[in-house]
Amino acid sequence: MATIQSKDNKTIFFNYFKSLSQTPHRLRKRMLATWTPDQELNQVRLRSGADMKRKLRWYDLVALGVGGMLGVGVFVTTGPVARNHSGPSVFISYIIAGISALLSSLCYTEFSVQIPVAGGAFSYLRVTFGEFVGYFAGANILMEYVLSNAAVARSFTEYLCSAFGISDPNSWRVEVPGLLQGYNKLDFSAVALVLILTFCLCHSTKESSILNLIMTAFHIVFFGFIIIMGFCNGSVENLVKPTGLTPNGIRGVLDGAAIVYFSYIGYDSVSTLAEEIQNPPVTLPVGIIGSVFIVSGLYCLMALALCVMVPYNQIAEKASYSMAFQRIGWKWAGNIVGAGASLGIVASLLVAMLGQARYLCVIGRARLVPSWLSKVHPSTGTPLNATLFLGLCTASIALFTDLDIVIEIISIGTLLVFYLVANALIYRKYVLTSKNPPFPTLFFLFLITSCAIGFSISWKLDQQWWGLPLFGGIIMVVTAFFQYTVPCLGQPSEWSVPFMPWPAAVSIFLNVFLMTTLKMLSFQRFAIWGLLITLFYVLYGVHSTFEAEEMGMDMEMAVNEVPNPSIQLTKLEV
Repeated sequence: MATIQSKDNKTIFFNYFKSLSQTPHRLRKRMLATWTPDQELNQVRLRSGADMKRKLRWYDLVALGVGGMLGVGVFVTTGPVARNHSGPSVFISYIIAGISALLSSLCYTEFSVQIPVAGGAFSYLRVTFGEFVGYFAGANILMEYVLSNAAVARSFTEYLCSAFGISDPNSWRVEVPGLLQGYNKLDFSAVALVLILTFCLCHSTKESSILNLIMTAFHIVFFGFIIIMGFCNGSVENLVKPTGLTPNGIRGVLDGAAIVYFSYIGYDSVSTLAEEIQNPPVTLPVGIIGSVFIVSGLYCLMALALCVMVPYNQIAEKASYSMAFQRIGWKWAGNIVGAGASLGIVASLLVAMLGQARYLCVIGRARLVPSWLSKVHPSTGTPLNATLFLGLCTASIALFTDLDIVIEIISIGTLLVFYLVANALIYRKYVLTSKNPPFPTLFFLFLITSCAIGFSISWKLDQQWWGLPLFGGIIMVVTAFFQYTVPCLGQPSEWSVPFMPWPAAVSIFLNVFLMTTLKMLSFQRFAIWGLLITLFYVLYGVHSTFEAEEMGMDMEMAVNEVPNPSIQLTKLEV
């Protein structure tokens, strides 16, 4: 028995090294390989075994979108951004980030209506730009979800402390001497929360949605309490004290906008529920766009309420809202805020963990990761393996990693994916659907991105102010010229982005601009992550998909050439 197993292991290693020797050929075959929407909707989806159950309605989707975003941004990023970047004008940072998120959500909505599968941006990019771009975006989405969920779970501990009147947010964490700073405070309550939600999501999507609906309703009432009490007990003078509305200038406002973009992670997870909703063409636009509008308004009001209560330079970076109420003498309100924020964080975690599992499930269907991650449990209708795997990854990171370590790399990953989706929408509408030559559209996308980078560099170099109107003007002229010279002749769909290509072009510009405001350390960390996932694709992903798709098609063609069904069975067995 041991001899047979040894021979099998040798055969596996031999076949793998043989596959590695064919890597250049397989990369040429697979990197730009695309699927049609029909294949995504039918052929690829069948690989999960059972179908996901369509039980969600439009109000479930709006509640999931709102619940997924609320709690993450306001309670995690508002305090640090107001204190260190934007000052009292943090609400303007939210408006800028919200406009960018709204434009990106329009792009997501059109794709999700045309391709209603659970893969979200991964599927949209794979059918447009090919396998590698889809994989790269999907891996970044998973990184973004896992890191942000871990960071938010740790902030749950901070607000839970304030709910019990404990001022030190680290009092419930275990400090371990010898570990690096930022990784040396173990958070077991965050781990417990992630594991409990993981098991809830394994059970049922509909029941999880009902739980989220209840928590989100309470959460919005709680937001109303903070906004009303903040404005009633604050002072408008705090918006201009001690150094004006924008203490760090417009640059500080835009730097803050790039960081609070982290707050809008969540609406894209609504698109991953496309296989579980009723009437996708109507439900998806309402769920995605409606949730972004509602959350943007609440974010601005919440940011204003915080800044009128306390001067920006006195805002606490941890548990900001609880500390603000305690600073004005309302300790009991600080405790209520801590409890309400904890509830909101649970709701946002629930939705984000719901979305991340569906992304991984569809990436597993494509065979870019092990296929057992794509399996849907026949009785619960949920991607059980993907949910458990990512739940354990999130819990492991939440145990020891501080928010400051991950927040900017989360933002850069999010902005990159939204940038790619906006590019993909323009390419799909003007090339794949309208049957125009690809060069004019690719050249237009190149010019928009180049001008956005030029504008951003001019912004960073104070003395090169002439570049701002130059590059901004070029973007407007090029977009107008493209609109009138390249026809959009595709068949009318059930929902499409109005005034194309302007919304997608502005989304590209804003995503590039906001990315360039992040610190160099974020790009260095992101480059390491990009190298790792590319290496994984070269060593595993491309070989797995080649064997599943190319060799599978060759086998199917060979079998179809054999007229006798009994012989076909023999060939398949061989």
